[in-house]
Amino acid sequence: MKNNFFRGLKGAFAVKKAPFPWIRAICAGICSSTPIVIGLLLGNFQYGLLAGIGGFAYLYVWNEPFPQRAKKIFFVALGLSAAIGLGILTASSPIIFAILIGLIGGIGTFIFGALKIPGPASIFFVIVFAMTSASQPDPSLASTYAGLVFLGGVFAWCVAMLGWFFNPQGPETNAVKRVYLELASLSHSVETDQFNAARERVVIALKDADATLIAGYASWNSSIIYKRLYLLKDQASFIFSDILEMVAEGRKQLPPELGQTVEALAHSLHSKKNMETPVILQPEETDKAVDRLFSKIYDADAILNEPLTKINQKITISKPTLHSVFSDAFDKNSIVFISALKYGVVLMIAALIAFAFDFDRSYWIPVSCGATMLGSTIMSTFQRGIQRSIGTIVGVLIVTIVLSFGPTDAWVALCILVFSFFTELFMVRNYAFAVMFITPSSLLIAENTTQIHNLSYFATARITDIIIGVLIGLAGVLLIGRRSASSRLPHLIAKTIRSQSQLFFMLFSEQNSEVNVDKSKALNKLRTNLVNLRTIYTTALGEVPTNKEVLELLWPAIFSIEQLGYVLEFGSNHANRPVLSDGMLAQFLLVFETMAKTVELQHHEKNKHVPIIEGYSKIQQEIISLQNALQLFHNQTRLT
Repeated sequence: MKNNFFRGLKGAFAVKKAPFPWIRAICAGICSSTPIVIGLLLGNFQYGLLAGIGGFAYLYVWNEPFPQRAKKIFFVALGLSAAIGLGILTASSPIIFAILIGLIGGIGTFIFGALKIPGPASIFFVIVFAMTSASQPDPSLASTYAGLVFLGGVFAWCVAMLGWFFNPQGPETNAVKRVYLELASLSHSVETDQFNAARERVVIALKDADATLIAGYASWNSSIIYKRLYLLKDQASFIFSDILEMVAEGRKQLPPELGQTVEALAHSLHSKKNMETPVILQPEETDKAVDRLFSKIYDADAILNEPLTKINQKITISKPTLHSVFSDAFDKNSIVFISALKYGVVLMIAALIAFAFDFDRSYWIPVSCGATMLGSTIMSTFQRGIQRSIGTIVGVLIVTIVLSFGPTDAWVALCILVFSFFTELFMVRNYAFAVMFITPSSLLIAENTTQIHNLSYFATARITDIIIGVLIGLAGVLLIGRRSASSRLPHLIAKTIRSQSQLFFMLFSEQNSEVNVDKSKALNKLRTNLVNLRTIYTTALGEVPTNKEVLELLWPAIFSIEQLGYVLEFGSNHANRPVLSDGMLAQFLLVFETMAKTVELQHHEKNKHVPIIEGYSKIQQEIISLQNALQLFHNQTRLT
């Protein structure tokens, strides 16, 4: 426990070496301050501040495709306006207010988690809802206030979509480029200690590219450029598969020209008009397998450089429905559902405590509680608590100094612009630095109607509220389900292995030509289980207390499961898969079920024979690797 404490303390003050997001920071400042300036020019500073709250919508901009961004920011703006409207209508009733803030936090966390949307999740909805309790305005103004916030959100939407005019397929291009760069790195790492790490990076890059391209698909956006990128992503999968197959067959080295050519293809994805067509370098020594691999390189080069009108290959986009996404996340073993439930309950408790003890303008207690619980693990939550406390204390001191000068409305607008700019600029480096600026910005908006005469009392009250909120958040995370992830890990590993077994049977049984694998429940179930498995494993590593040594011993098995999942999923793209005999199918299903039982019962049986499938030797290799990893884990944990 002591080691965990100091590890968390050290992590809280670590500064990440990430580039400063200058454009994002400038846009955030513009979105938060421009509505305030407009309100000031029109003679209604209060309304300008309310519209400025809608600028929070820009903080949800990520590196997503523009079709997805357009929908996301619109619904965020709508959600912020609904939050302030509900807050005004219920601020006079502490019980209803506390229940609603828990629901807003929990439902928001669930939606963002289920849809795998990165960013601040539900915290800004919580902030906007909570700050209405400070002034308790006339309920009849709810629609007016909500409308003003929505207008500010619409302005943020316009700023967020400006990039579409200059580089409409920028996010998709970057995702595909990353795949080819990782492929180049993989080709150089064969038979080195870095091979497994490089292979994992390629799988992650392919999954990210696939998700980005699917998110960027729209009937009005299916341009030929989009089609080119999608085909390049598919071609990268074929190249990756060939590399894995060659390594599985015992290949010790790949031609260096492979990595050089793939890297050149990656760099050609940007500014093609200003760059020469990449030259495919020919290997000095070749054979049938190398020729087959380079033929796929030629195909990728053709997709990249042929005139757009000649690309007539058909692409099939398979997007999971919202119903299936949410139904998969709404499961008792889903970490998304558990996290959302915990978040909502603790947030509700924090609000009830704040009202019960009659703290001065107590909305900062649930807000700080919610911000602290944004950590994905207990350790990161602890770090968030430290960062939130220290950053807030500094932030309150900053806003106290600003208020001591009696700033005019114009100066308040300028301060909010500057604070919003620095919030986004430092968010990527350290959360504590960002809180130093987001705290005074939020306080200037939320406290603008208060005539603050006693600045020392104001500072003390705000710091007290925030520290109490942080403590409630930490206590809630520690007391509610602190071992929930590690306790679910064996069940989910077995569940994932069985879903791989089901997909394997679908791929290589007699029914393989009758089923559309891309739209099958088996493939969708496997994808969901793999995502949940990685999430739960990462969460378990951050639990307190945790047996980190045992969990780290399990990593080779997790890695093998992920790699096997990718290999099986890629096999679904092959139309001419062999049909295995009943005996061979039965042997494979026995192997899968034995591995699942090994995890569930924590009792390892002797490794089973894994037959080889001609043309799919990498499947055999991954299953053998998984068996060995589970055996190694069982032996080492027994000794431990």
